[in-house]
Parts: sequence; structure tokens; C-alpha cells
Amino acid sequence: MKTSLTAALLCASSAAFPVPCHADQDAGRLLNGVYHCEVYALGMFIHLGDIAIEGDSYRGPYRFGPPPEPHKYELSPEGEITWLGPLGGFTSGGNSIDVTQVTSNTEKAAAFDIIMREASGNYSAATCDRR
Repeated sequence: MKTSLTAALLCASSAAFPVPCHADQDAGRLLNGVYHCEVYALGMFIHLGDIAIEGDSYRGPYRFGPPPEPHKYELSPEGEITWLGPLGGFTSGGNSIDVTQVTSNTEKAAAFDIIMREASGNYSAATCDRR
């Protein structure tokens, strides 16, 4: 795949300023697939739902049945995801997304972390891995 000059420069400078490198992936896109999201709490992993990514759209999170309608997302060169629609329980009941950061975006391993601010003001983190 082609790599952009910007992506190459970001990867080259990552020793001084660590940022995810996406040289093998189209700029501004996550790898297509279903991402399994879970949080570690009370000594165990709790499944929060799956998010399906296709192109510049996502569906979910969902646990059972067909995924909900698609919404768009944006991926910054720094690896931050901006969800342009609802994100299930992450954005309902007074909860909001503080940041979503891509931790890996390669064929071998694709994942992102969602940091949610709960209605109580507390924060929780979920990890979503492509299955």
C-alpha cells in the first residue's frame, strides 16, 4: 500500500514523540472487522459489546442480534478516534467519551482503547481488539 509523507514522518519521529504508526494502513481508517470491547473490573474481564468497522463507518457496540445502523468516525494522524454518532452505553445515561486512542492498526494486531467519563465523574477504560 502507499504511505503518505506525513505518515512516514510521524513514524520516523516516533522515537522522540511516541505516536502510533499506520504506514501499512490507509490514512484515516481503522482496519475493517469486528472489535471485541471489554473492561477489566473486579478481577475479571467484562464484555461490553462489539464494534463493527467498515471503511469510515462503525456499528455498535452491540452484544446480541444484528448491529445497529452505521455512523461515521474520524481517525486523526495521531491515532485518536472521533465517533460521529452514538456509542451505546459509552455515550448514554450521562456517560461520555473522553478519548479513544488507537494502540495498534496492523493486520497482525488492531486495537483501540476507549476512556469513558461516567455520569458520576469517574473514568473507566475499555480495550477493543479486532477478532
